Amino acid sequence: MDTVRIAVVGAGVMGLSTAVCISKMVPGCSITVISDKFTPETTSDVAAGMLIPPTYPDTPIQKQKQWFKETFDHLFAIVNSAEAEDAGVILVSGWQIFRSIPTEEVPYWADVVLGFRKMTKDELKKFPQHVFGHAFTTLKCEGPTYLPWLQKRLKGSGGLILTRRIEDLWELHPSFDIVVNCSGLGSRQLAGDSQIFPVRGQVLKVQAPWVKHFIRDSSGLTYIYPGVSNVTLGGTRQKGDWNLSPDAEISKEILSRCCALEPSLHGAYDLREKVGLRPSRPGIRLEKELLAQGSRRLPVVHHYGHGSGGIAMHWGTALEATRLVNECVQVLRTPAPKSKL
Repeated sequence: MDTVRIAVVGAGVMGLSTAVCISKMVPGCSITVISDKFTPETTSDVAAGMLIPPTYPDTPIQKQKQWFKETFDHLFAIVNSAEAEDAGVILVSGWQIFRSIPTEEVPYWADVVLGFRKMTKDELKKFPQHVFGHAFTTLKCEGPTYLPWLQKRLKGSGGLILTRRIEDLWELHPSFDIVVNCSGLGSRQLAGDSQIFPVRGQVLKVQAPWVKHFIRDSSGLTYIYPGVSNVTLGGTRQKGDWNLSPDAEISKEILSRCCALEPSLHGAYDLREKVGLRPSRPGIRLEKELLAQGSRRLPVVHHYGHGSGGIAMHWGTALEATRLVNECVQVLRTPAPKSKL
């Protein structure tokens, strides 16, 4: 049986997790991850990495819940193993707080995270401007540690990593039999996708080791996420903004909003600004496409467009992308019917 050669374009959390899933679940293939950017230069490296999923309006809730649960289960197994530190996965407890009572008091993911409950009156005293809240324990997956860990696992299973900028997916033909497109915003050019756009996120990474609980305003715009070596303060959600340079005024405003929720952050030190562009579109693109040029054919699996939910959904959607890759492999391995003359 010939080896099926698979190229994965993109080395953020989507590209690397999909490559690792394929290496585990699709026998008889070789995998090469190709990208012009690797950790720590990816959007996934800036992400806070909290497992609190967004809602995708175009996707059935059951499907979103499946993706989130598969991701949570995958990372929960890591956090309960000796690999937790190397992989950059931790458990963190805290509060999501609301200025008015939400129409949906219990989100779809409430029974996936741990110990989900409504906040008590006494807990809410900490947040005088807020009238309602959720308390729960979830996972935090830190990109700058998790991505190198995924790379190591991929290399350990024989995968290759290649630094190269791809301008057109056809460049990969005929060297590869199947292409997996995990190029995020790069898909504007590589897949001609005019629906994908950046949502700029600016955060501060600060030293405040006394902050142990996460705090997230229900809008998702203001958040305090303690991690292994720093606390992430956010944030912004600037649609269509491609600017990767930090804005000092925005940093001041983020710090002010976070201090309003956690006054002890006035004592935070060693502030570092980070900017990432979330690859956003009306819904995640997760599908097969057969590219054709004359007699040439190139099967492509698209896996991108997670917006702010990349790390929260990555393993669930990587498993689905892997199932699509497996279908492409089966087609390639099915002999073409001989014509009867």
